[in-house]
Amino acid sequence: IMWSYGRTASGCLKTLSHVKVSRKWAEWRGVCARKQGLCKSSSYSQRTAPWRLMFFGTDQFAVEALKLLSSSRKSSEELLETLEVVSLSGDVPVKIFAQQNHLPLHSWPPIIAEGQFDVGVIVSFGCLLHESIINKFPYGILNVHPSLLPRWRGPAPVFHTILHGDTVTGVTIIQIRPHKFDVGPILNQEPYQVPENSTADELGAILAVKGAHLLIDTLRKLPERIGGKQEQGHTGATFAPKINTNMSWVFWEEQTCDQITCLYRAIGSRIPLKTTWMGRTIKLLDYVGKYQVTDQRHQTPGSVFYDKGSCTLAVCCKDGWVGFKTVLLNKRLTAADFYNGYLHQTFHKNSPSWTAEGRFVSRKEENKELQKSEKSLRCTNTFHT
Repeated sequence: IMWSYGRTASGCLKTLSHVKVSRKWAEWRGVCARKQGLCKSSSYSQRTAPWRLMFFGTDQFAVEALKLLSSSRKSSEELLETLEVVSLSGDVPVKIFAQQNHLPLHSWPPIIAEGQFDVGVIVSFGCLLHESIINKFPYGILNVHPSLLPRWRGPAPVFHTILHGDTVTGVTIIQIRPHKFDVGPILNQEPYQVPENSTADELGAILAVKGAHLLIDTLRKLPERIGGKQEQGHTGATFAPKINTNMSWVFWEEQTCDQITCLYRAIGSRIPLKTTWMGRTIKLLDYVGKYQVTDQRHQTPGSVFYDKGSCTLAVCCKDGWVGFKTVLLNKRLTAADFYNGYLHQTFHKNSPSWTAEGRFVSRKEENKELQKSEKSLRCTNTFHT
């Protein structure tokens, strides 16, 4: 914040005196507003828009909310008086948007004066805010979360919505609390039907826009929303941890066609699905979904069938077959290239190597086989000794 200093000693004293009084007033009204969300006995609690708002965010999901907040300043609604941004280091989307649109930008953690802002908004920020920061905002800090809390608390709600085959999701506006993510009281919530065959990226883009509009709706009647807030219950609470490469391994013996489809739609655009073939990791690309195989001779999970007509590799799983058009084994190979270069001899009727070379093996199963081999080797060495 910019403070004005007088040119004379008396002017400096007057300014400092005013600052002290202003800080005490800001501290009092802030504490008063925080006690019950609103303090009806203070004139400050009756304050409505335009709000002095600080925004915390990083990624493209957060940009949608910042974009709508920024554009609202140009409308006749007068929702915001000031809009300033906090982002993390690096060229993250929120920082780039703030720079391009000439919004005041703060580094993390920000230095905030008492009474400088009315309310904060945090979207996909990834850092817990200390209680001392939260307390600088008399109306608290609002969070836009892409799920129907308390379901899918945590950093990756959209991925887990798709991964677990949820048919309904939504967006939630909460007031954040210190020490824990996504546990604060609910101010506003809107359900949304998950589109059929939607990927996590597609759903995330939709929920980013819906969340931005729900945030604006919440800010329009913020005192009323805070007055009617509801604490989250424990029933139905689930956690959505970050996605990682270990999630991409396919277990043919355990996973159904639908589960593999959900896994691909959840993480496939970022982390390719993986399996092993002849002890080597192979990445499975260009997924085509559940696949009909007429050759019923080999129904063992992990069995691979090449369909020449559609140039597709079909792999047997727990309850059927799923198809892939491309694999990555040292280099990118079409299904035809992989078949002709690696699998062709394994599909002869009398080939004794079909079971070993014509199967994709789950990593768990491969580890078991490795353990058996090592155990056998130890026994052999002991015998010879």
